[in-house]
Amino acid sequence: MTSPAASPLAELTLPVSGMTCASCVNRIERFLGRADGVEHAVVNLATERATVRFDPKRIDRGGVVAAIEAAGYEVAPSASAGEAATDEAEHARETERRALLRDALLATGIGLAMMVVSLWPGDVPWPMERVNVWMLAPATVVQFVFGRRFLAAAARGLRHGELTMDTLVSLGTLAAYGYSLAITLIGSADPTYFDSAAIIIGLVLLGRWLEARAKSQAAGAIQALLRLRPTTARVLRDGREADLPIDEVRPGDLLRVRPGERVPTDGSIVEGASAVDESMLTGESVPVDKREGDSVTGATMNASGSFVMRAERVGTDTTLAQIARLVEQAQGSKAPIQRVVDQVTARFVPAVVLVAAAAFGIWLLLGPEPRLPGALTAAVAVLIIACPCAMGLATPTAIMVGTTKGAEAGILVRDGAALEHAQRITAVVLDKTGTITRGQPSVVELLPMAGTTESQLLRLAAAAERGSEHPLAEAIVRLATERRVELPPATDFASISGGGVQATVEARRVIVGSELLLVEQGVDVQPVEAPARETATEGHTPVLVAIDGMAIGVLAIADTVKPESAEAVRRLKAAGLEVWMLTGDRATVAEAIGSEVGIAPDRILAEVRPAEKAAKIRELQAGGALVAMVGDGINDAPALAQADLGVAIGTGADVAVEASDITLVGDDLRAVPAAIRLSRATMRTIRQNLAWAFGYNLVLIPVAAGILFPLTGWLLSPGLAAGAMALSSVSVVTNSLRLRQFRPAERTNEPMETPQATPQVDDPVCGMTVNREVASAAGLTAEHEGQTYYFCGSGCKLEFLDDPKRFFDPDYAPHM
Repeated sequence: MTSPAASPLAELTLPVSGMTCASCVNRIERFLGRADGVEHAVVNLATERATVRFDPKRIDRGGVVAAIEAAGYEVAPSASAGEAATDEAEHARETERRALLRDALLATGIGLAMMVVSLWPGDVPWPMERVNVWMLAPATVVQFVFGRRFLAAAARGLRHGELTMDTLVSLGTLAAYGYSLAITLIGSADPTYFDSAAIIIGLVLLGRWLEARAKSQAAGAIQALLRLRPTTARVLRDGREADLPIDEVRPGDLLRVRPGERVPTDGSIVEGASAVDESMLTGESVPVDKREGDSVTGATMNASGSFVMRAERVGTDTTLAQIARLVEQAQGSKAPIQRVVDQVTARFVPAVVLVAAAAFGIWLLLGPEPRLPGALTAAVAVLIIACPCAMGLATPTAIMVGTTKGAEAGILVRDGAALEHAQRITAVVLDKTGTITRGQPSVVELLPMAGTTESQLLRLAAAAERGSEHPLAEAIVRLATERRVELPPATDFASISGGGVQATVEARRVIVGSELLLVEQGVDVQPVEAPARETATEGHTPVLVAIDGMAIGVLAIADTVKPESAEAVRRLKAAGLEVWMLTGDRATVAEAIGSEVGIAPDRILAEVRPAEKAAKIRELQAGGALVAMVGDGINDAPALAQADLGVAIGTGADVAVEASDITLVGDDLRAVPAAIRLSRATMRTIRQNLAWAFGYNLVLIPVAAGILFPLTGWLLSPGLAAGAMALSSVSVVTNSLRLRQFRPAERTNEPMETPQATPQVDDPVCGMTVNREVASAAGLTAEHEGQTYYFCGSGCKLEFLDDPKRFFDPDYAPHM
């Protein structure tokens, strides 16, 4: 299953129909693995898709499809990520669900009617032999019409030497039907199992309908997101405006967006201004002001104002399509924990068949009279109650819901492995520039000397700096623009690399730059030494200004901290994580920023060159930490790759996904603790699902075989076994759907108050937002190291009390 290293691999995602359990997944992956040119294949039961990486020089799409079809399954016409939720596809799924429900209700109804007749109290006015004949026709319809799905799928598997859940259902119902048919044909008055076979088929179909409905709900959020894309756009061409289908919009087109309309596609504003609601993209509830030159993202809502934009990315290149594609990729992936499940399920169905055969033989040899009906009941119950489907759905359904909830909050998870790794993280390393800070220098203070006003200082400095492209110069000019300071023209401009600039402004020689530059130019800097030194001590960059050889003031420039960064650091610490800062800036600047956001000086790694950042991550890992690195995804790429978990901060349409395991759409650092909480909640749900799926089979298969009969005289009915099996897979999917209640903490433009000052706090276990007063009244509180914590009503308090170190001790490494 390997390909030449020099050959670039292609990736293909195909919708696969006909899968019913984990055994189906294993078989398709095995057939794809045998195909020459296939490097890797992952099949997902929850999304019903196969993701295949292959060498296009050795195998094409047709070869991949042929391998899937050779396994006995069908491949539907492929759809891109942007088209995955089309009305046509959803209509087809809804039609299938309706057919399942119809067949389930009819089969169950027929089975119940036959049960009523066979269990009629007292003597019936007709011989039982005739009753059996009457039940033969409806039983045959249920077995071979409504049960055709199971028979056809089982036959496909047997042709390839595979046993699946369809095999178990088919064997169980055929055994009951065949025994009853023999009783009927010989004219015996013995009771038959026609009703049991029909009820089994009906309940299993009902379970599949409930499962399909639950899976549809799990995928519904991303489908709703895709439906936000407008269907038309108002295009300006040749001086005229016309509403055109969105598919006819091309890059470069000018589009008018009116108040209350959704932005048609990605682009930038060329005329007008507005406030745009980007909550569907970033989770940010406050509209963002946009003006000429700013970028806008397709499907966001234009809250106020009208503007004209230029389309830049359309169709499958838009941010919305990229998000949908990334979520689809994550949902189709497998978490490492799934490998254990795959190993078990590969042997599960054959083991169940052996147990059923053993139960039949033991009952036939040692059971009470009549032995044959008892043996048949035990064997059929074992075959029917076994549920590999629940094991196959335990992990992918939770990942499906978890990644979708993440996308809704602007947290894009690359795959299931990233989601699993995030919950094990013990240390988070934050890049400073652009992550903790805004990444844009700003003038934070004007310090004019005696005889000079702030306005004069800013006016002359900005006039001289207007010809420079340095970020510090841009900060000075930007402040002058914001204050509407009229700048005089500058001549004789000269930029001195690493020092500053000099120019002639209003016939005066102006120098703006570092203290060293002014000294080299013969300026006496003694009057500004004290404010310059104080500015540097505070972590700011002092920019000195001199006129005609005389220092007249200092401008303090700093990369200001984002308002939500301190709250993000507090939440990470509350989650039991070490928080580090990694920066190439001076130690004084880094310590000032660390003090502002709450990072201890001994956890600040300053003056680290970009090439050395990965080495710092390795040092932390060598000390036993499991490290998440949070950066911009470009300059920090080596450190992101070295970390156990790479988290890239994106900005709106610039989704930097290639260098990270998790990408945050937007620049709100509070999404980092939200992502870790989401990972913990998802993995907890997966563990609950697996415990239920394995526990269900380990407990109920022996019960179905009759292990309780010697003690209670009770033998499980095949009908009850069918009901239990149907509900087992539904319970797993339903438990996964509980993740839809996950809510990241409210993300606003201002730092949140501490838990002591707000009635809304985060459950430290599941991350859900709870009300302090309600939790206190319900007794859902616990003390830990002098701090009171509040819990939801889903058992999180007990999990916390069982092992509080898991959530709050920075030196404690959680494990599976």
